[in-house]
Order: sequence, then structure tokens, then C-alpha cells
Amino acid sequence: MKRKRRELEIFSLSFLDSICCGFGALILLFVLSKAGEPIVIEGVREDLSGLLRDLQEQLYDLQGEVTVLNRELPGKREQLSEEKVRLARLQGDLSEIRGEFAASEDMSQVQNAVEAKLAEAKQELTEEMKRLLAQANRPPPVDQPVGGIPVDSEYVIFIIDTSGSMAQGAWPQVLKKMEEILDLYPKLKGMQIMNDMGQYMFPQYAGEWIPDTPGRRRAALTVLRSWFPFSNSSPVEGIEEAVRRYAKEDQSISIFVLGDEFSGRDTESVLERVARINDGPDGRKVRIHGVGFPTVLRGPLTGGNTGLRFAMLMRELARRNGGTFVGNTE
Repeated sequence: MKRKRRELEIFSLSFLDSICCGFGALILLFVLSKAGEPIVIEGVREDLSGLLRDLQEQLYDLQGEVTVLNRELPGKREQLSEEKVRLARLQGDLSEIRGEFAASEDMSQVQNAVEAKLAEAKQELTEEMKRLLAQANRPPPVDQPVGGIPVDSEYVIFIIDTSGSMAQGAWPQVLKKMEEILDLYPKLKGMQIMNDMGQYMFPQYAGEWIPDTPGRRRAALTVLRSWFPFSNSSPVEGIEEAVRRYAKEDQSISIFVLGDEFSGRDTESVLERVARINDGPDGRKVRIHGVGFPTVLRGPLTGGNTGLRFAMLMRELARRNGGTFVGNTE
């Protein structure tokens, strides 16, 4: 008798258990992932809220800066316009001065022909004039009156007090006297201009002579109108700089000191210092003239008056160094 073949069961209990476990695992994973989403979303939301607040604060700060800059902008524009106008004015002045320098040589040949001949005649020393000049080197008597200004020098140095009292009370007269002195010397071999501290008007010519031409004379007077470097109201430093840098035995040099006061106390020490550097074996090396302005002579004329001290100092300096002191009464 044949045995019956056992039938194969496709869906057994073990297979169903496996399928259920798999579905359960998937459902568990799905539940766990959904449970964590609110926490992640909340964290992201807080981060975005903080970033938004920071951006808003930066926006407020930038808006405030823009407001401040907008308020300052009109003033900056006005200041820029003023600077452009000032620059244009300075460029015009520079062009004018350059034009004067360029035309100076031709102008000098035409305008100063007669004056040059006169200056040469005055400055050519005959043997008799040299003898008289040697006698003039001797110290004159104390009571000798102030005379005229000799015009035998070939080089001239101006030392100008640029203090506030001069700028406010005497500058128009300074310009006038400067021009008058230059007129006394129609033709020079060289000139130099510095303030009473020894600061040069034209630093490029420090230690050298400025060539004397009509254009350079006009340029010097133009610069002098607004030239006010620091000054200690004492001509001592300027005189010492001029004598030490320029005094030579073989050159005829005159120094003109234009000022209104002497802030120092001891005039005798100044006279001795100048004598040490200006006295040579053949007499003084340079003439020293003085021009005084009465800006500080309106108070009591006592020993503490700086204007009176300047007049006393320059009168004695001029007397000892072959020069002249002139008191300006304007």
C-alpha cells in the first residue's frame, strides 16, 4: 500500500510570526521618529527667532548710523566746497607768482636800467670812500645822534618780528618799511628774509642768498602779507643765525631788524654775544640796523616795558655795529 506524500504548508505559523515582527518593528520606528520631530522643530524655531532678533538689532543700528551720516552730509559738502575754493585761490596765487618769476628777467632789463646804473655808482667804493669806511668801523661816541642809513652793502638780511603784537598793530607799516628799505638798494647781489627766531621765509634758500630780481622782491612782499611763524618777541636768535651763517670778511652785508619788543631782561649779555660773533680782525663783519614800531610803547615807559627795552637794545646794537636805529612813529 502506497504512503501518502506530506503536503507542503506555505503559510506556516513561524512565517506569520516573522511577518508580524517585521511590521511591528516598522511601526515602532515610525512612532519613534514622529515623537522626536516636535523637539527638533522647536529647537530650529528658537534658533531662527534669535537670528531674526540679531538681524533686526543690526538693522536698527545701521538705520541710526545712516541718519547720523545724512545729518553730517550737508556740512561735509559745504566744507568740501570751501576747500575747493581755497585750493583754486592758492593755485591762482601760485600761477601769478610763477608768472612773475618767469617775466622778472625781461622786466628787470627794461624797468631797472637807470636804477641799476645808479646803484652801481653808489656801491663802487673809491679809495677815499674805503678810507672813510675804515674810520666808520671805530665805535662812535655814545652821544652821537642817529643818522641816515648807509647804502654801500651788497647783501641785505631782513629779520622780522612775527609776534602777535606786530601782526595786529604794525603789519601794514612793516610792509611799507620793507618796501622802502628795498628801494634804498635797487641792485643787490643777494638778500635773505627770516623771522626773529631765525626761521626762513623761503626754506629752500636756507644758508644761501636769494637772487635779487623784481619778481622775487614782489614775491617776498606777497608772502610777507600773511607770514606769521612763531615768535618769542626777541631778535637775538635771528641776529645770531644771520651773523653765523652769512657773515664774511669779503662781503658787504647789512642786517635790518624790524620789531616792537624785546622779551629778554639782560641787554648787555646780548650785546656781548653779538660782539663775539660779529667782531673780526678788521672790524665788524656786518652792519646791524634797527627799525622799531611803537605797538607796546603806549603804556608806562618803565624798565619793564618790552618796547622800551627793544629800542634801547637796537639803538646800542646799531651804534656798536656800524648801523642806524630808526623809530617808526606811525
